[in-house]
Amino acid sequence: QVQLVESGGDLAQAGGSLRLSCAASGSIFALNLMGWYRQAPGKEREVVGVITNGGRTNYADSVKGRFTISRDNAKKMVYLQMNSLKPEDTAVYYCYANIRTSLVTMGDDYWGQGTQVTVSS
Repeated sequence: QVQLVESGGDLAQAGGSLRLSCAASGSIFALNLMGWYRQAPGKEREVVGVITNGGRTNYADSVKGRFTISRDNAKKMVYLQMNSLKPEDTAVYYCYANIRTSLVTMGDDYWGQGTQVTVSS
């Protein structure tokens, strides 16, 4: 069984910074793509950014230059550093990972429970 647990969500002021963390645990053979999604009230879930197991990143245009994703494969962690926060960044942020649980599986998608980020103007 695999679990993703986020932490770090909080209330921040516009222009401020927050750092989200996500820990993967359980029966993990290999971590593939990892990343972050978010869902604002009344909107669909959208990708914030992703990172490959080799460290290549890709970001949504709305966060480029402000957000940075990193990962520590040894610790089975992925991080989201958010700078220059804007009120429109307010959302529930979800950790995502594609995980192989054995040598013979290709990988399945897993999600964390979400952590609330609120940015005040």
